[in-house]
Amino acid sequence: MKIHSVKFNFIMNFIMSASSIVFPLITFPYISRVLMATGNGKVATASAVITYFNMFASLGIPTYGIRACAKVRDDKEKLSKTVQELLIINSITMFLTCIVFVVTVASVPEFAAEKELYIINGIGMVLNMFAITWLYNALEQYAYITVCNMVVKLLSLVLMFLLVHNPEDYIVYGGITVFASSASYVFNFVYATKFVSFKKSGTYDFRIHIKPILRFFAMAAATSVYTNLDVVMLRFMQGNTEVGYYNAAIKVKTILVTLITSLGTVLLPRLSYYIKKEKTEDFYRMSMYSPASALFMLRTAQNLPHMLQVSLWSSSGRRASRMAFAVSGSSAQANCASQSSTRRASPILSSMSRAWGMPLAMSAA
Repeated sequence: MKIHSVKFNFIMNFIMSASSIVFPLITFPYISRVLMATGNGKVATASAVITYFNMFASLGIPTYGIRACAKVRDDKEKLSKTVQELLIINSITMFLTCIVFVVTVASVPEFAAEKELYIINGIGMVLNMFAITWLYNALEQYAYITVCNMVVKLLSLVLMFLLVHNPEDYIVYGGITVFASSASYVFNFVYATKFVSFKKSGTYDFRIHIKPILRFFAMAAATSVYTNLDVVMLRFMQGNTEVGYYNAAIKVKTILVTLITSLGTVLLPRLSYYIKKEKTEDFYRMSMYSPASALFMLRTAQNLPHMLQVSLWSSSGRRASRMAFAVSGSSAQANCASQSSTRRASPILSSMSRAWGMPLAMSAA
C-alpha cells in the first residue's frame, strides 16, 4: 500500500472537499435563475436539517475512525476488526436515527409539506453509512476517493442541466445534490475490500470505542450549532425565500473553512500513526507548521466580508447576504483570537488542537 506525502494528500483532500463548494458555486447562476430564491431555500433547509440527523447517526465515527484505523493500518486483521466494529455501531445509530427522522418529518408541518424532498435527503443520510471515508483517510488513500468524487460530481453537473428547467424541479435538484454527495459511497464500500475483510474473525469489543466516539460527537455537535442552526432558524422565523438569499452568501465563506478542515483531516492520520509508533521527532516536526497555516487561513477569512460585497436579487436578499458575511466575519475573529491566545500560553499540542478544532484526546491510547 503506497503512502503519499502530506503535501500530496492535502492537495487531493482539498480538491475533494472544495469540489463540494465549488460545484454549487458554478451551478448557482443557473439554479438561482431557474428555481429562484424560494426553491433554493427549500433545498438548503432540507440539507441543513438532514445534517443534524446525520450527525446523530454517525456520532463521532467520521473523525474517530481516522484515528482508530490509522493506529492499526499496518495490521490487516486488526484493521478489519476495527472497521467492522465501527460499522456495526454506525448501523445501530443509523437505524434509530431513521426512526426519529421519519416521525419528525411526519409530525412537523413545515417538513411534511416537503416530505418528498426530505425523504430523498434521508436516503442520502443512509448511504452516508457506506462512505467509510474515515478508512481511506486513515490509510491516506486520497487519490482514489478524490477521482471517484470528481467523476460523480461532473455527472451530477450534466444531470442538473438536463433535468432542471423550471421552479417545480427543486425536488429533482435536491435529488441531484444527494446523488452528487452520496453516489460515490457505494463505490467506496466495494473498493474497501482491497484493504480490509468484512468476514468476522474473533470477538468484537465495542466498549473501547464508545467513550472516544462520544467525545468526538460532542465536538461535532458543538460545531454544528453555529454552522447549520442558522439556516433552520431562518426557515422558521422568515421563510424559504430568505434562506435562499442567506445560503448564497454562506457558500462563499465556506470555501476557506473547507481549506482549514482539509489540513486537519490530512494531518490527523499521519500524526496518529507517529504517536502509535512513538516517532516523537516526526510528530513534533509535522505539528509545528499546522497552527501557523491555520492561523493564516483564518486571518484571510476574517477579511472576507471586507473583500466581498454581495448584492443579491432584492432588499431582503441584501439583508440576508450582509447577515451571512457578518456571521462569517465574527466567527473568524473569534477563531483568530483563540489562535493568538493559544500561541502565547500553550504548548504545541494545544496549538494544534485549537487550529484544527480537534480534542487533545488524539494523543491518548
